[in-house]
Amino acid sequence: MSGKREAAREFECFGSRCSVFVTGDGPAGSAEHAAQLAQDTLLEWHRRFSRFLPESELTLLNGDPRECVPVSPLMARFAQAVVSAGESSGGLVDGTLLQQIQSSGYTGELPPPLGLARALALAPARAAATPAPQRAWSMIEVDIDACTVSRPPGVMLDSGGIAKGLFADELADLLAGYESFAINCAGDLQLGGSSRLQREVNVQSPFDERILHTFSSPHTGVATSGIGRRSWLDASGGPAHHLLDPGTGRPAFTGVVQVSALDPHARTAEVRAKAAILSGPRRARSWLEHGGLIVLDDGSFEVVRPAPVLTLSELSAFTGGNRRHGRDAA
Repeated sequence: MSGKREAAREFECFGSRCSVFVTGDGPAGSAEHAAQLAQDTLLEWHRRFSRFLPESELTLLNGDPRECVPVSPLMARFAQAVVSAGESSGGLVDGTLLQQIQSSGYTGELPPPLGLARALALAPARAAATPAPQRAWSMIEVDIDACTVSRPPGVMLDSGGIAKGLFADELADLLAGYESFAINCAGDLQLGGSSRLQREVNVQSPFDERILHTFSSPHTGVATSGIGRRSWLDASGGPAHHLLDPGTGRPAFTGVVQVSALDPHARTAEVRAKAAILSGPRRARSWLEHGGLIVLDDGSFEVVRPAPVLTLSELSAFTGGNRRHGRDAA
């Protein structure tokens, strides 16, 4: 690092805390200007993609009676991300469950958190989630060039974590020319920059907020998803949260309560984290190809490290060594 001062912004957005850190000058001007631009951009995207605002672009799209609806370029990319999430997760990460999440009680300001231990004590028997039979996400067609979204009227999109991951990636493209940057979109992160500064990402326990593990990387996407901070009692008195089992439309209690996933892209890290939770303990690890951390509902956790990748030179040295060994043995 050059020792230059890092510009920082921390602010409320997406119903949580967001932050942006930038060092050096770049295409958008000084680090201060870039950090402010990133903050302003996220706040604008929040207004456009909020399902709680009747005038937001997302609300207008969801209520539009036309089958084919003109949208902004970013909304088109978001709709495509919803389709991709459904495809890559086999339907586990379903961005079309807006009506179901509203039915579970998430229609606006939530009551005080129930507390994870209490929610788990009241929860039904643990079971892995399953895809929704109708797979509404597969009915969505997106024309990125024409900026249109086609779907049967009544199929509605829920921005949620998929949008936050997409926004982190979009801002990373904006800040790619800077020495160093870190973007936190309410739990979905992108780290990068030309200086390849190693940044640390602390993963907290959903039970007591102690640090379970610290990942370090100069350039990666990270997403943490879980049921610890947004649990409440629904109208029937049962525990509810925002991660739904698409197969039942009800909050999923799988035995996994939190997952952090690493991936080159924040939007795909988000999909990996959610799919790991919804798959349950047996299959959670299989989603963390690039590494991550799994927390079970008994408080135990596992750090998953990515498999080592051999470079061409390392592979040549390895195979060459084997050939020499063969000749010597002969």
